[in-house]
Amino acid sequence: MSNQSKQSSPTPNTDTTTIIETRDLTKRYGNLVAVDQLNLRIEQGEIFGLLGPNGAGKTTTILMLMGLTEPTSGTVRVLGYDPVRQPIEVKRVVGYLPEHVAMYDDLSARENLQYTADLNALPLAEAKRRIAYALERVGLADVADRPVREFSHGMRQRLGIADVLVKKPRVVVLDEPTLGLDPEAVNQLLDLILAMTREENLTVLLSSHQLQQVQRICTRVGIFVKGKMIAQGTIAQLAEQLAGGMRTLEVYAEPRGEELVNVLKQIKGVVSVEQDTAYWLVRATSEVRPEIARAIASRGWSLYHLRERDYGLEEIYLKYFQN
Repeated sequence: MSNQSKQSSPTPNTDTTTIIETRDLTKRYGNLVAVDQLNLRIEQGEIFGLLGPNGAGKTTTILMLMGLTEPTSGTVRVLGYDPVRQPIEVKRVVGYLPEHVAMYDDLSARENLQYTADLNALPLAEAKRRIAYALERVGLADVADRPVREFSHGMRQRLGIADVLVKKPRVVVLDEPTLGLDPEAVNQLLDLILAMTREENLTVLLSSHQLQQVQRICTRVGIFVKGKMIAQGTIAQLAEQLAGGMRTLEVYAEPRGEELVNVLKQIKGVVSVEQDTAYWLVRATSEVRPEIARAIASRGWSLYHLRERDYGLEEIYLKYFQN
């Protein structure tokens, strides 16, 4: 190998905490913009949820990260590697579980994993050790020698996770991993992903349209719509962005009439008071709960409920769509 070709595949800086980074990443198919100037940064140890409806561009993004399709413009780096110029290096450090796990039905679970080990040029003794560990890790050790055609969909998904673990990746990319699973199998798989991330020191990119699943395990979320990342952050950050720095408080007190509304509106920092089923919703620019409690108590009224409203991911998601 010439010095020139050695220089074309630089070794990445593996000490960096930034695992995945894209800048203005764009993919066009003719007039269709599948991914539009995506700027994304995923740090070591995160479970990042790429959330959006089918057709939003999530899978196209993953394909560009894996070097399986070239960007139209922009840049992407995975552990410092360029997937366009260094796709083999990327595949060595990334474990990828596609939406539909492809396994050889006539081979056993163990044989399928051995095939993966062979493709990654693992020495036989090391391969056997990793395969045994991976099968035990995903709860398939007892059925390791059964043909995969006898496996349920959930077992196949867990075998897909084992296949990822055999490579000992630093990054795991999961594309709709719970699709078609029953609720029990979904919970088992999500628990496995959480444990795997913590115990194997992995970074995970999870692509999904299932809001509750993303909320349950992801440390940060990116909302992806029509090829654009319209918001990203923790759920608390997304809620704060959506509220524009405002706090929304739920108040239930008696009496509930206009006199209560007028008292609430006079409190410094309160912007609006609106009725919402059982509660008055108080929007404020600062922490006003102590003032609300004092104002109600000083008039001899009864305060039954006072708390800050937390936005769940579903509510955040829908509000971003409405906006």
